[in-house]
Amino acid sequence: MKQIIQTGSTASSITRLFYIHDPMCSWCYAFSRSWAALQAELPEQIAIIYLAGGLAPDTTEPMLLSMQHTIQHIWQQIEQTVPGVSFNYDFWSRNTPFRSTYPACRAVLAARKQHAEPEMVRAIQRAYYQNALNPSLPETLQGCAQEIGLDIAIFARDLSSTKIDNLLQHEIRQSRQLGVSSYPSLRLVHNNSNYPIPIDYMNHQTMRDEIKRIIRETTLAKFAPG
Repeated sequence: MKQIIQTGSTASSITRLFYIHDPMCSWCYAFSRSWAALQAELPEQIAIIYLAGGLAPDTTEPMLLSMQHTIQHIWQQIEQTVPGVSFNYDFWSRNTPFRSTYPACRAVLAARKQHAEPEMVRAIQRAYYQNALNPSLPETLQGCAQEIGLDIAIFARDLSSTKIDNLLQHEIRQSRQLGVSSYPSLRLVHNNSNYPIPIDYMNHQTMRDEIKRIIRETTLAKFAPG
């Protein structure tokens, strides 16, 4: 497994691959297999950096029925588009859904402090999409933390802390600065230039090859005579 470099790291690598996501983004869930395969084949000198983009801010208002129908339609579209991806539609009858993903984003950042960021992303996705639990609720997020073996007391404190909320706001701004407006997104930063990497849900090799092409061509251009 490649090392994941956290935001704010002083790592000296000049090549970084930013993965901008939201743990409650259904297209990010659909991308998870391809993303894992891509990471396994990236050169070691590429640092992977997760950024929580934040789809929907905090609210205690129940989700409008029109939005519920829109999201269910997206789930159906994904199931028809990406082989092997399925959703548990019991979520909609078992829960009062909220259009609020910031709590789940904070949970990912709190897990990062305990060096378990990708594990928390996967735990939230399992809870939401497979087990029909509501990741907008703190009790669901604490259950995810327990599932992956985090220190629950530390996690609960961090989840509601100003520091974690400020970090989320910082990462949302950083995502915008990278030119990202939808999730999942990949941005390769190489030699201080920013390159969008087209998302491929079914073939990670197209993304791997594009990343290698950019690095190869920019390196050749840098050392070209004249």
